[in-house]
Amino acid sequence: MSRIVREARAGDRAAWSALFVAWLVALAASLGAIFIGEVMGQAPCVLCWFQRAFMFPLAIMLAIAAFRSDRHVVPYGLALAAGGGLVALYHLLLFVGFISAPIVPCDGGPSCSGEAMSVAGVPFPLLSLAAFSAIFGLLLIFQRRLKS
Repeated sequence: MSRIVREARAGDRAAWSALFVAWLVALAASLGAIFIGEVMGQAPCVLCWFQRAFMFPLAIMLAIAAFRSDRHVVPYGLALAAGGGLVALYHLLLFVGFISAPIVPCDGGPSCSGEAMSVAGVPFPLLSLAAFSAIFGLLLIFQRRLKS
């Protein structure tokens, strides 16, 4: 087997690994959101619901793309990750007080600005922003590695 073919296959594996990891991030974030709401009993605020609306389809869509070797998922995944990331960024800016507006919970549950809305001291909006950013970056890596 020639060196060029071996390098192309290694690049292809790295690209598909990036897509698989992006799916794992989306899956972990989705399962984490479900765990926080259903097991911990913390009602999500409106902004948390919007972030879930972006993350849950990513988990499903990236799984299908990763297991079917679908290269055409990138524009849709990037759009969902960017949209969710923008909502998470806005939510984080509200959380830290950079933007002053009340964060109203949906069902009278805890406010997203309270200390109960964090894991190991890291606020949920920051975790969400990190997940969307990771997915966005991994999809860009996937796209670039497939083109080269």
